Amino acid sequence: MKFLLVIILLIVLIAGGAATSMWYGMTNPYQGFPAEGVFVDIPHGASRRYAAYILKKNGVIRSATAFEIYARRNPKRTLQAGEYFFDHAATGMDVFWKLAKGNVYQQPFTVREGETMFDIARELAAGKFMPAGDFLFAVGDTALIRDFAPGAQTLEGFLFPATYELPRHPSASELTAEMVRKFKEEWKRLGPPATNGQAGGGDHRAMLRIVTLASLVERETPKAEERPLVAGVFANRLRQGMRLQCDPTVIYGMERFGKYNGTLTGKDLSFDSLYNTYEHGGLPPGPIGNPGEASLRAALRPAESNYLYFVANTQGGHFFSPTLAEHNKNVVKYRRLLAGLPADPPPPPPSSKKNHKKPHRGAAR
Repeated sequence: MKFLLVIILLIVLIAGGAATSMWYGMTNPYQGFPAEGVFVDIPHGASRRYAAYILKKNGVIRSATAFEIYARRNPKRTLQAGEYFFDHAATGMDVFWKLAKGNVYQQPFTVREGETMFDIARELAAGKFMPAGDFLFAVGDTALIRDFAPGAQTLEGFLFPATYELPRHPSASELTAEMVRKFKEEWKRLGPPATNGQAGGGDHRAMLRIVTLASLVERETPKAEERPLVAGVFANRLRQGMRLQCDPTVIYGMERFGKYNGTLTGKDLSFDSLYNTYEHGGLPPGPIGNPGEASLRAALRPAESNYLYFVANTQGGHFFSPTLAEHNKNVVKYRRLLAGLPADPPPPPPSSKKNHKKPHRGAAR
């Protein structure tokens, strides 16, 4: 009888010790990984046991068994798949709840208004998210916009400018899908009405024209308050059959062939490209960048004016004019400003005609 009691006591003590060890393993910080931190990838469909094994193997938790038991005590919480980053000592409980809440590792990546797909690809490569070619390949798949922008050659124009939270190695196709989804949300929020005879909402071909126009507006001026005026100038020129003569379209056409070196010359204005609006009438075949909300709004509702021309004013804005003669004067202003001179030359000095009195006859001395 005494022997049986001793056995029971030993079992109780061992169980208590095990429970204490497990409790200690879950409630005390543990760091068995390098000081610079460690990434842990929990695959889709991983069981609690397998997740505990991965965490233990990477030195994130002290006891895989303790972690699994704790996870089973919280059956309503599922461990979320994804890549997690651990850079400091944490308790097993903290690790569990990090996975249960799905606090996966993410980095912000910002697409700025007006950036092209080439700009975005370069920045993704520079940030070591993915090779530039992977992104450009994904941008070539227009299935995401075929339902509302048939005829689009790429996703250019529909990669909405915003800050995206990305894992270390995002999928190019998933990223473009998220960007297009963001565009669709913004487009729906704008609620495009019929504008200037073009249906912004129901006519899909008109939608592509509007997004293309918005991309030109975005690349021409950084000032939100000017964008309706710029859109109005382009709308007026299109209405009158005038060529748009938009420098950014030439640049974009050159970029598509890898011919743009950062400087646009007079010779480049005759570059052979369907995007060259000096050589071809109407809008280019598609967007030349990715417009933001202000430019989309401006393209949907261009300002009504008689302006047909604009030129930079060296202050980030433009001089607008309705005639070529006035435009040429504004070009002179622009050149004077570039030279550090006032926009308008000083007025000529007043005429200094002297009043000479005719001498009286016979009065000469």
